[in-house]
Amino acid sequence: MAEKRVDIILRCSECKNENYITTKNKKLHPARFSTKKYCPKCNKTTLHEEKK
Repeated sequence: MAEKRVDIILRCSECKNENYITTKNKKLHPARFSTKKYCPKCNKTTLHEEKK
């Protein structure tokens, strides 16, 4: 059976640092994923978006 979940990299929208790796089901959620996460480089919580 084929795996439907794919790995995605989350990138800080302010400093463009790639901080997190997670998975998502592209069939159920085709849009780009974004969430607020802590960025160690910015030293604050910023919006992290899915890398292209």
